[in-house]
Amino acid sequence: MASLKGACIIGQSGGPTSVINASAYGAIKTALESEDITAVYGALNGIKGVLNDNLIDMSKEDPEELELLKFTPSSALGSCRYKLKDPDDDDTDYKRILEIFQKYNVRYFFYNGGNDSMDTCNKISKFMLQNGYECRVMGIPKTIDNDLDGTDHCPGYASAAKYIATSMMEIYRDARVYDTGMITVVEIMGRNAGWLTAAAALAGYKGNGADLIYLPEVDFDMNSFISKVQEIYDRNGKCIVAVSEGIHDKDGKYIAEYATTAAQAKDSFGHAQMGGLAAYLAGVLQQQTGAKVRGIELSLLQRCAAHCASQTDIDESFSSGKAAVENALAGVTDKMVGFERSVDKNGNYVCNIKLFDLTVVANTEKKVPLSWLNKTQDGLNDLYIDYALPLIQGETKMVKEDGLPRFANLKKVRV
Repeated sequence: MASLKGACIIGQSGGPTSVINASAYGAIKTALESEDITAVYGALNGIKGVLNDNLIDMSKEDPEELELLKFTPSSALGSCRYKLKDPDDDDTDYKRILEIFQKYNVRYFFYNGGNDSMDTCNKISKFMLQNGYECRVMGIPKTIDNDLDGTDHCPGYASAAKYIATSMMEIYRDARVYDTGMITVVEIMGRNAGWLTAAAALAGYKGNGADLIYLPEVDFDMNSFISKVQEIYDRNGKCIVAVSEGIHDKDGKYIAEYATTAAQAKDSFGHAQMGGLAAYLAGVLQQQTGAKVRGIELSLLQRCAAHCASQTDIDESFSSGKAAVENALAGVTDKMVGFERSVDKNGNYVCNIKLFDLTVVANTEKKVPLSWLNKTQDGLNDLYIDYALPLIQGETKMVKEDGLPRFANLKKVRV
């Protein structure tokens, strides 16, 4: 295929991760080194940066500063939660995006995000194609939720899983300091897929884990929950529970909704706002058992704990951004970069790049297989452990100054 010369735009969207910038750096570095990409722009605050003509020139950044993106959490280019309407209903945004692309001769568009971001990629790609404007669009995945369909795992998940497992091991130790009884409930992110909460099982693999783990893949029964906690507490004087924020009853109602109206609020994509579950369950257990109960919500710490990042995750995230640009330069478009797992001749884990159709991955959630749960569906078995262990390997090579992280500080020179 003949080479396509033009500028590129790179944007980030949705909830950040501790390694999303490693993916962005992979794309930025590869694009800056390409002869066919004439300019590399960053869209501030995702697709809204394109719509508002709010772009920065990545070539104006110091290379050493850009390299620090590999170890800098959150979204260096800024993020957004903006849902593009169906172009058949309202194509105003799409016409504006095309206008900006034409203004800067943008022929490559890379969008770094989760399910909804892949939907944005898919819609833009189809609109450009229908309007005869050649622009190669590639999705670069990220999500600690690990719920993008097709790919073996998502950039960002491993580091969050490592943080969760480590935190659970630390909580386990702290909860056993005193000779008095205590129940601890730890709330972990995950609206409809329980991948993050499943990571609590890694702590159990090391003998320092939760007694019970509840995922949204299985209906939650409050009476059964109370009974199991009571039985463990009566036997051991201690009980630690890990719960996904999105656990729900048999009717599909989030348990968090029983505690607060916050879960009834919706974001721009129509997703329920979660939180407050640990405190609610702690209150229920205290009332029912009379024990001392502590509720802990890991909250944003799960997605910004770069100090506990998996080096495997960092390396793979960088490779996903790099692969997106390389494939676009080779003529590929309308795809998301994903991962396929294999093993080498010695049986060691290997991660291979695999491309997926945006139409397939957009707005499709991948759940934890029920076969990976234990018989009572309140814990995980070795199938999950075998899946997750290779992903969390390696310690971050984060640069530190005065004992503290040295994060990237971009100049963000406007175009």
